[in-house]
Amino acid sequence: MPTCVLRLRTVLERTGYSRSGLYARIAAGLLPRPIALGARAAAWPEHDIDAVLAAMIRGATDDELRSLVSDIHARRSNFGLGANPRALATTNVSAAQETPARLRTG
Repeated sequence: MPTCVLRLRTVLERTGYSRSGLYARIAAGLLPRPIALGARAAAWPEHDIDAVLAAMIRGATDDELRSLVSDIHARRSNFGLGANPRALATTNVSAAQETPARLRTG
């Protein structure tokens, strides 16, 4: 399973935020920062946006979202180290592990 990235327009459509609203939430630590694709191109890993949206649907507080975003950034720094990329794509941290126990369902 390949890692897909989402460009700005797609992230805006998925989140429903305006461009300035999206970047304000990034500055507040409520959404992950984009990754650089080149000198003038950036995108977000799809699984990062999906994880944050899932937490929001479950009713995560701003502090819980900040914690999740911090974890996402920490995982990015270790992505692909010492492992097969295909194995990494299939062993992402599940939404249940990313979400505080009080927000989990089922």
